[in-house]
Amino acid sequence: QVQLVESGGGLVQPGGSLRLSCVASGSIFGIYSMGWYRQAPGKQRDLVATITSAVNIRYADSVTGRFTISSDNANKTVYLQMNSLQPEDPAVYYCNALRLRTGSIDTYWGQGTQVTVSS
Repeated sequence: QVQLVESGGGLVQPGGSLRLSCVASGSIFGIYSMGWYRQAPGKQRDLVATITSAVNIRYADSVTGRFTISSDNANKTVYLQMNSLQPEDPAVYYCNALRLRTGSIDTYWGQGTQVTVSS
């Protein structure tokens, strides 16, 4: 099993910044991709950003240019730098990891961290 622990959420004013962190532990061998998703009340969980390698990074259109995902592969940690936070960004942000095993891909989720944008 893989455990994902997020940190860094909180309350920020519109236009402000937050940095989320997620550390993977447990059976981390085989993790090849990590990322962030978010879920607002009453809505589905949507992709925010994922990183598989330095050249394989994906962002949702709504965060492109404002959010930056990065990772420390040695420590299986992924970060999400969120700048210019807007009223549409509040949600619970979930860390995600994909682990490759023989014949299958396992998906893991963190417990989520709340991001609130309010003046």
